[in-house]
Amino acid sequence: MKKNVIVFGLISGSIFAIWMAASVAICYRSGNFEGNMLVGYASMLLAFSMVFVGVKSYRDKYSDGLVSFGKAFKLGLYITLISSTMYVLSWLIAYYAFFPDFMDKYAAHVISQIQKSGATATVIASKIQNINTMKSMYNTPLGVVLLTYMEVLPLGLIITVITALILKRKTSAAV
Repeated sequence: MKKNVIVFGLISGSIFAIWMAASVAICYRSGNFEGNMLVGYASMLLAFSMVFVGVKSYRDKYSDGLVSFGKAFKLGLYITLISSTMYVLSWLIAYYAFFPDFMDKYAAHVISQIQKSGATATVIASKIQNINTMKSMYNTPLGVVLLTYMEVLPLGLIITVITALILKRKTSAAV
């Protein structure tokens, strides 16, 4: 189990790290953050597909084709945690070493978009307050870590639950 979790967690985390580094560099240099969210979630789905592959691999190779929901969830959770942690560590390195003013550029872009949206002054003020709160959280490494985990971990947990539901098998399939 341990080998499976580590291998698929590292593969998933590597997909995250490579994709994140490339997409952030492109957004940072171009100043265009539009569409990056959709691409980001697509890359998360690709990376988290390793949860499914890892649990299925364990079930089929090491567990005689049987796995309970609990065991499948536990495997998926560990893969998700390794992958998410690699994502967070990659972002910390990228942010502090290469893009230290990323949040300033991103916040300016978001505020500009909010102001152009034609929303009411109250809505604009509320959204600006939210982005400024997020920006202030980026003043500490702990804030960066927490916000970054909040980006990726919920989707990983959802995929883990879905994977466990799909792959659970308590009796051998008829051959």
